[in-house]
Amino acid sequence: MRILLLTPQLPYPPLQGTTLRNYYILRELSRRHRVSLLSFIQAGDELTPDSPLHGLCETIRTVPAPPPRPLSVRARDSLLAPQPDMALRLASDAMLAAAREMVAGGFDVIQAEGIEMAGYTMQLKSDGVRARTVFDDHNAEYVLQRSAYEADRWRPARWHAALYSLVQWAKLAAYERRVLLAHDAAAAVSDVDAAALRQIASAREIVVVPNGVDTDEYAPGVEPAVPPRADGVEAPTRELPFDTLRARPGESLVFTGKMDYRPNVDAALWFADEIMPLVRAQAPAARFVIVGQQPHARLAALTGRADVTLTGRVDDVKPYIAQAAVYVAPLRMGGGTRFKVLQAMAMAAPIVATTFGASGIGAQDGRELLIADTPRDFAAAVLRLLGDADLRRQIGAHARQLAVERYDWRTIGPLLEQLYVS
Repeated sequence: MRILLLTPQLPYPPLQGTTLRNYYILRELSRRHRVSLLSFIQAGDELTPDSPLHGLCETIRTVPAPPPRPLSVRARDSLLAPQPDMALRLASDAMLAAAREMVAGGFDVIQAEGIEMAGYTMQLKSDGVRARTVFDDHNAEYVLQRSAYEADRWRPARWHAALYSLVQWAKLAAYERRVLLAHDAAAAVSDVDAAALRQIASAREIVVVPNGVDTDEYAPGVEPAVPPRADGVEAPTRELPFDTLRARPGESLVFTGKMDYRPNVDAALWFADEIMPLVRAQAPAARFVIVGQQPHARLAALTGRADVTLTGRVDDVKPYIAQAAVYVAPLRMGGGTRFKVLQAMAMAAPIVATTFGASGIGAQDGRELLIADTPRDFAAAVLRLLGDADLRRQIGAHARQLAVERYDWRTIGPLLEQLYVS
């Protein structure tokens, strides 16, 4: 088939959730189909001549992303516009024009990757384009905002964020329903998300196409990263020998993710402020290592702490996952399934996660990971793993097995093809 993918940012390099899913979907589809890509170029993106995307795509076209709307405009639109914030974020006449030009060449399938791109496929459908339109919903977005509201409403300092999420929750439920019903087919990333989407659009069949992981790339045996220095600054690998790590075993509690993403920011702060003191009371050498690009300003308060390290952007998260005595996923809001957890599972890391962090993966508490939802229970689970090397190995081995059997992209890729036939 000839397939056109619409993506909100360039899918390579695959450094965070959206680009990870889009890159590997594109890679798997290109094994059996002729795939073209129409993508926004975000700040910092670059389509280089040696990009692997050229070898995967028949045609690539890019459009500069529109500049961020001023906060005053977003605030006005949040209250007055009928569309949710996500529907307005990447509104672009240039993108619509590019999409119309590309589809004139004829495609069998036009696939919108995420709700921000769904408006373009809906417009093409209104134009009378005869291609089959597919909506790949990376999160049940209305559920994400509902969970954010529920997490923030009890904290006066976060009431402004809670109000935003309350308004967006209602708008997204209506808009996401319209998007689902306007497309010929739709995918969700987990059974949990699919059930939530069926609640608002029961007439639309939802096919589960999980997030995945390259289990060959993310495998046990990666050389660990050099540990943070005492001043909390990550020491470059080239400046310190790896045996520095081995002199300080069992210290690193690692969390990875894009660190300007609201659920990740909340998770990092909650763990650092409410869980880490309980862990350190019994394991004073423990350190919390937060690995991810673009740390939000809310995380600045953590930079002076000797027990917390923020690495900022790293070229490869695998050495940091390999460094972890325990990998933590202390998420309290969000939707979908977490690439970070799948990556840690594939690397056989011992994991402690909240129910939100483990949602949609099908991992069993006590087998592939430990689940805890209060600071005291989460700290107890971390300490349990720190004190039991055999349990760490068992949890890691079971997690790796589940990742290989259920979440390898080679298994997931063909599931997409269910969406391409009526």
